[in-house]
Amino acid sequence: MTADVKAKQRRPTNVSLDAELLQEAKKLGINISRSAESGLRDAISMKRAELWKEQNKAALEASNSYVTKHGIPLAKHRKF
Repeated sequence: MTADVKAKQRRPTNVSLDAELLQEAKKLGINISRSAESGLRDAISMKRAELWKEQNKAALEASNSYVTKHGIPLAKHRKF
């Protein structure tokens, strides 16, 4: 995406931040909006991973149980 397209997709919003944290970030020249976006992306990624694990818990447990009982499928073909 070009910078113009990204800029058009941005939306102003209000957030409440720790005053000391905000002051320190400004003092260090940290872009608050970009840092908030980065943190939000990380939080979304972690939450999606957590949800995926919850949604696939039964399948993962079944797979682990199978390997425990029968060993790794095709293990005889492994070269290591």
